[in-house]
Amino acid sequence: MFDALHCFLAVVDSGNLSRAAKTLQLAVSSVSRRIDWLEAEVGAKLFVRGSRVVLLTDAGERFVPRARHLVAELAEAKAAVTAVDPEPRGVLTVTAPRAFGRRHIAPVLGEFLHRYPLLELELQLNDDVVDLAAQRVDVAIRLGPLPDSDLLATWLAPRRRIACASPTYLERHGTPATPLDLLDHHCMSYVSRSALACWWTFEGVNRNKPLQVSGALRSDDVDFMLDAAIGGAGVAHLPSWLASEALVAGQLVALFGPASQGLSVVTDGIHAVRLPGRSHPVKAQLFTAYLREHVGTPPYWESALAAL
Repeated sequence: MFDALHCFLAVVDSGNLSRAAKTLQLAVSSVSRRIDWLEAEVGAKLFVRGSRVVLLTDAGERFVPRARHLVAELAEAKAAVTAVDPEPRGVLTVTAPRAFGRRHIAPVLGEFLHRYPLLELELQLNDDVVDLAAQRVDVAIRLGPLPDSDLLATWLAPRRRIACASPTYLERHGTPATPLDLLDHHCMSYVSRSALACWWTFEGVNRNKPLQVSGALRSDDVDFMLDAAIGGAGVAHLPSWLASEALVAGQLVALFGPASQGLSVVTDGIHAVRLPGRSHPVKAQLFTAYLREHVGTPPYWESALAAL
């Protein structure tokens, strides 16, 4: 059953028996026989097979999520049974957004590798949402709301943004007293494929709809926006995990109240997600637990702001 399900999902993902066979390192005839066996077991045709492509039937479409769940459960059960080596080893692949990965993951990898010396880490920094299965990734750090999926998510920290500007900017243009005053200020906009439509939203302001702010500076890089804000280019609405050091150092000033409070509370969070059955789960679980330990509750960047 396990092999047949693997073949079924490989054909689904590739859309072609030949490509699936190549991925699985099997003969096309072997893949075809396993699909035949699976269809006999479930009592329904799962594919309409052509000379070049195969298409899922209605029954096949309904069976896909169940098959993925079964494969994941079987893989985890197999890993639990065969995990006789108490020392985790091998390569662990992690992906994270660029700015977050540089600031909050890269600096702590040395301690993690010291704790687990037989592990190897591959860290991929990418602001796009990565397909864990296609890219063979064990753990992904996701910022923001999570779509419904088969991924297993572990909460690391809440996510919120803080409106802030440099002392120089505020001396030149004045300090906005309320979020609505931002309509008369130079505000920086975040633009990217993953940009949030709610970037300039404040809790209880404008019916919780985004403010139509304007400004001469737009960027798809939050690190650039941080540096530009420190340089006096305008008001920025930055994640607390990004702006905390500059706020503590006095390079930026939090608007609309203490930086530890603010009005721009965001209800979603920062998560570590993994695909069940992707690989031996212990490595991914160890890394996720280590990150939770490192970030703390509340997260250390929020604790630093509370001292202001």
